[in-house]
Amino acid sequence: MNKNQTNPTEIFFHERNLRMAVNKTDEQLQKATAAFMQEIVRTNYSFNFSWLGRPVIQIPQDLFAMQEIIWTIKPDFIIETGIAHGGSLIFYASMLELIGKGNVIGIDIDIRQHNRVEIEKHRLYHRITMIEGSSVSPSVVDQVKSIAGGAKSILVVLDSNHTHEHVLRELKLYTPFVSVGSYCVVFDTGIEDLPKDMIIDRPWGPGNNPKTAVWEFLKTSDRFLIDKDIETKLLITAAPDGYLRCIK
Repeated sequence: MNKNQTNPTEIFFHERNLRMAVNKTDEQLQKATAAFMQEIVRTNYSFNFSWLGRPVIQIPQDLFAMQEIIWTIKPDFIIETGIAHGGSLIFYASMLELIGKGNVIGIDIDIRQHNRVEIEKHRLYHRITMIEGSSVSPSVVDQVKSIAGGAKSILVVLDSNHTHEHVLRELKLYTPFVSVGSYCVVFDTGIEDLPKDMIIDRPWGPGNNPKTAVWEFLKTSDRFLIDKDIETKLLITAAPDGYLRCIK
């Protein structure tokens, strides 16, 4: 690339892409990343943060990736399974507020009353709709269809029950909502890469988790590809193999 013939922004992204290509094959960096991810899980690092006043249980690097995706796609709707404290709902709503369009649909089998109160009184609540019920319930999916059906651009985020069976069912039910060029982002796929003794109090673990569900789903779907560039760029992510780009 001739730097005299390109603007500074183009140079920035060109150099970033070159750096990412090198990082992808850097064994020392990959080993250090894997070791650090284990320490992140051991110390509950993802519980350290909040967004505009609400706890957000995510790794900051993933939120940065979601910001880039949302800014590029400018979705009419973001559908998220799993609400917890509502921090990610507020994060997505704040991005849509900056864009000037769009709404978030949050789904959770149990929306705790104290969390509902805090979310509903937030200044960004006008961009949020919450649905209480199982994300794989036909009645819940029908509610989502009635709200977002027909929208031009939809982004889906799966972050509820992390068992293989549940996530696979979510993938089958919610990927039809995803528009071409957008994403279905499956969080906590990194469970597959952790030692078994790090996850002893949950029904999921290595061999039974969102990543195994993604692998199974992709055997029968040709609409999605794993966007490995996002993972390479982030290094630290809770969603390895989880950024699924819709190609048709």
